[in-house]
Amino acid sequence: MAENQHIAKIELDERTVVRRNADIEHERKVAIFDILDGNSFTVNGFEEDGPYSLHLSIEDNRLIFDIRTEDDQTELVRIPLPVISFRRIIKDYFHVCETYFEAIKTASPSKIEAIDMGRRGLHNDGSELLQERLKEKAETDFDTARRLFTLMCVLHIRG
Repeated sequence: MAENQHIAKIELDERTVVRRNADIEHERKVAIFDILDGNSFTVNGFEEDGPYSLHLSIEDNRLIFDIRTEDDQTELVRIPLPVISFRRIIKDYFHVCETYFEAIKTASPSKIEAIDMGRRGLHNDGSELLQERLKEKAETDFDTARRLFTLMCVLHIRG
């Protein structure tokens, strides 16, 4: 992959956000930091226009990947993904995350580990689904897809 095929800037549409707890805000910051620290992302047909600026939002029950040139001057492509295709996995992921955060307060290490394995499994499933849904328009490595899935989940929190 060419050196310019990565996300150099990322922005989340914060208009729908009421508030986030500290754990969620931490996950958002870590995901963005990790994406910017190292990722692989190619927009099919626009390989020479990278690095890219990515704006993520939810509009009309669609997750929008608004991909632009790094300077934000030129919109390259908008990729709308139906939220419904991710709804079940995001709901399950949120449920397991809540269970995990409660468990770390009082549960045994083995129970916490079991819940965390389930949480990671759902995160992997969501990441694979995201890669699959994007593949016609954009390609990304698995680690970047995991971090993007985290940001998708953050956008689904309504406060």
